[in-house]
Amino acid sequence: MSEAASTGTTSTTGLSPLEPMLRDWLPLQRWFAGKGRRIGRLRMISAADLLPPGSSPRLVHLLLDVDGDCYQLLLGMRPALPPALAPALIGRPEQGPYAGQCVYEGLGDPRLAALLLERLRAPGTLGPLRFDRDPMALIPAALTPRPLSGEQTNSSMIYGDSYILKVFRRVGPGVNPDLELPRALAAAGCARVPAPVAWYEAALPGGEPLTLGVLQPYLRGSDDGWQLALGRLRAGADFTAEAHALGRATAEVHSALATALPTVALGPEQTARLASGMTARLAATAREVPALRPYEAGLRGAFDALAASRGAGVPAQRIHGDLHLGQTLRTSDGSWALIDFEGEPARPLADRRRPEPAVRDIAGILRSFDYAARSHRPFAPAWADACRAAFCEGYARTTGRDPREDPVLLRAYETDKAVYEARYESRHRPDWLHVPMAAIRRLAAGADRGFGRAQPGAASPGAGPAPGEGFPSLSPHPRPQPPRRPHT
Repeated sequence: MSEAASTGTTSTTGLSPLEPMLRDWLPLQRWFAGKGRRIGRLRMISAADLLPPGSSPRLVHLLLDVDGDCYQLLLGMRPALPPALAPALIGRPEQGPYAGQCVYEGLGDPRLAALLLERLRAPGTLGPLRFDRDPMALIPAALTPRPLSGEQTNSSMIYGDSYILKVFRRVGPGVNPDLELPRALAAAGCARVPAPVAWYEAALPGGEPLTLGVLQPYLRGSDDGWQLALGRLRAGADFTAEAHALGRATAEVHSALATALPTVALGPEQTARLASGMTARLAATAREVPALRPYEAGLRGAFDALAASRGAGVPAQRIHGDLHLGQTLRTSDGSWALIDFEGEPARPLADRRRPEPAVRDIAGILRSFDYAARSHRPFAPAWADACRAAFCEGYARTTGRDPREDPVLLRAYETDKAVYEARYESRHRPDWLHVPMAAIRRLAAGADRGFGRAQPGAASPGAGPAPGEGFPSLSPHPRPQPPRRPHT
């Protein structure tokens, strides 16, 4: 590690001088999971200065326990903030070791963001922090950083249009899948997801390391799959060739993951527990979302059928875990890449690292085509059906098995996904609840659109908008993503 890093110190200062301002600031951050409730416990887990004593500005790395969740903060400190950094201000402590300093969001400062890249270029340790990199990767110095705006659960910095650093905000013990899976895919020779070039972790006493950030190549000139699909819809253009190619890419990733990491077969008891979990999520959502209640019995039938159908069990492996069109890129050479292997951040890390049926990812993409079609005015069911069929055919072209050949399993997972969407939309975007509800009406009725071969135009009654009603430009997933060209 560089000389600056080797002379850095681990801070032992308590949190008390910063606590009042952090209690006010944290709930305002898009990545903070505890919105809507008052912060109770706020405790420092670790702190480290990433610059030598006496440096100005300072960059202090914190891990905080906030009501049982661990958050990563990178705080800048200066006697005064230049106007460009004014929006990043957190507060001005009046006492303690930070008295007289402006404390601010460090990633908003290009100088400090550049320092973080330098730490990743030079592996080593600094207090509880450990920086590592691929020894074969050549990371240039002095790449200009800029933030990727609009993210929710994490923060990302783009460096010189060459690399992107994802900084995980809510972290936990164990390797994050967004580091683990791309490295495993690269080792298996899968070119759909280039390997991370550098990463950093926290090593705390008595537990597994916490993955804090991952640096990966940034694909310039690539098209976000969600935006690409919407553009084709607006133009009245076909998207089946792209959907077919995306199906092949997804199958390649699944096959590589099954080769690189352990697979299991879920026996009848495990499959019954899987179906029971889906049923429990449905019951909890129906209590919360009144619009779902008339369809609860019909939806439950999909999960009952899954529990009853599995004599030999279900193959399970590591998967993406949060796959939708917004997690895909079509690169400048026309090929598809999958991105953001973190999984659903709200799920515990241990759950996200468990093997699951690959059809969960497939259901996510199929639902995403439906979301895209319903963002179009008028609703375009034939477009969605054709894309769903082409995706499954492309998947089968690689694996030899069409996902639609197991309609019970596919229906259960797509139903579970639609229930999840209904809960999210009810909580966060009630004006968009009609989108998953249209699918719920179809699924509860046992309609086979999307489970057998595509039937263009076979929209279920009530699936489309009322006359004159349009749809907003929806996210491909209930965790909204901005238009972007992110990393792979």
